[in-house]
Amino acid sequence: MRKVLNLIIYVGTLSNVMDENNIVLTTLSPADPSNQRVEQGVHDSAQFEDGQQHEFSLPRADGGKDAWLFLAGCFTVEALVWGFPFAFGVFQDYYSTHEPFSASSNIAVIGTCAMGIMYLGLPVTFAMLQSWPNFRRLSTVVGLGIMCAALAISSFSTTTTHLILTQGVLYAIGGSLAYSPTILFVDEWFVRKKGFAFGVMWAGTGIAGVVLPLVMQWALDKFGFRTVLRAWAIILFTLTAPLLHFVKPRLPVSATSHPRRRFDFTFLKTSTFGLLQTGNIIEGLGYFLPSIYLPTYARSLGASSLASTLTVILFNIASVIGCLVMGTIVDKFHVTTCIIISTLGSTLGVFLLWGLSASLPLLYTFCVVYGLFAGSFSSTWPGIIREVQKKTARAETGMIFAWLAAGRGIGSVVSGPLSETLLNGKPWSGQAALGYGSGFGGLIVFTGVTAMLGGVGFLGRRVGWL
Repeated sequence: MRKVLNLIIYVGTLSNVMDENNIVLTTLSPADPSNQRVEQGVHDSAQFEDGQQHEFSLPRADGGKDAWLFLAGCFTVEALVWGFPFAFGVFQDYYSTHEPFSASSNIAVIGTCAMGIMYLGLPVTFAMLQSWPNFRRLSTVVGLGIMCAALAISSFSTTTTHLILTQGVLYAIGGSLAYSPTILFVDEWFVRKKGFAFGVMWAGTGIAGVVLPLVMQWALDKFGFRTVLRAWAIILFTLTAPLLHFVKPRLPVSATSHPRRRFDFTFLKTSTFGLLQTGNIIEGLGYFLPSIYLPTYARSLGASSLASTLTVILFNIASVIGCLVMGTIVDKFHVTTCIIISTLGSTLGVFLLWGLSASLPLLYTFCVVYGLFAGSFSSTWPGIIREVQKKTARAETGMIFAWLAAGRGIGSVVSGPLSETLLNGKPWSGQAALGYGSGFGGLIVFTGVTAMLGGVGFLGRRVGWL
């Protein structure tokens, strides 16, 4: 069931009177809960205790000035919240070559911890925001403050542990609080174009991933990490705070609705969710590794700082395109069709391009292909949500999304320590050719295998498990 107005009619029925731009909701007597009309996918009712006629208007869904301004605000929040950890490859390269962190073996944990905890924390954050809906708009403000504080504090770090706790854990907590309301609100503002809206929103990470690596690389080389982190804290607040005005719900929260609620988690037991979530988790185990290690791999080929940063930029540019395209087709085709497109493209890209790359041009080609196909995998989530809700009608969009995000978060958290293990001792170095013998061979194979197994949902549908 889609987001509701959190109102239940006790003494009136609901009739919808629409004009060109707004929906006017009016309550009438006597009560008849079955006499409800649904407009643009909103399954809503209203609770009024006085039995009198009440009337209010809503901005229309799937279009109009308010919807597009909201989507623009979400795009920006997405870009600034997620863009920084997704550009961590630049910091990874810097920390590993500069004191006082160059001797540490846990640098990769900083970036994967930031992304992983944001993903893993979403079920808890969503449950909190669903239980206390009046806190949703405030959550973005509180989250923004925590993120800025985390960046400022991390600038005083002297060990990798300090960076993990601040740039990793604390930033992730703030990011989860700032980001979660946007997902809940998207479900209210977009109904027929939901996949497209999520695609546009998630493209924000790719856009930020194009700009931030260039800016961060230049700034780190010129000013050092302390100044960069402090400056980014100020910039993050300055750019985000004004746009929070547009990140708001479309549907009003009932002042009389009970703040606590029971959630329907039965969808977690369905084979549809279980199979698709399995593929989502496995794909996430390897997805983050290229974006973290591509700059370092490029340096091993003799690339300069700018040339190595270009790997992350190309990956993120391609991810923007991939998210937009996948967001469009997932509204039109079965989700497993979209998943297998992402799976085939990313798997072949890893094994045939990254594995065989011994020069920058071929590595850059891999960055584009991997960004297009692997970068668009999360844009299949609206399709997964749709399939799950066919099996469990009471399952809420936000909660399904939160568990999908948590699944990807498992991969993000595990991939940090795992990548260190895969690179330890530079396996196959001198024993295999091209990329496989570069010392990154284990990392390349692991990424390719997990990308391939991420398409298990397609196989499941073929054998009748979905």
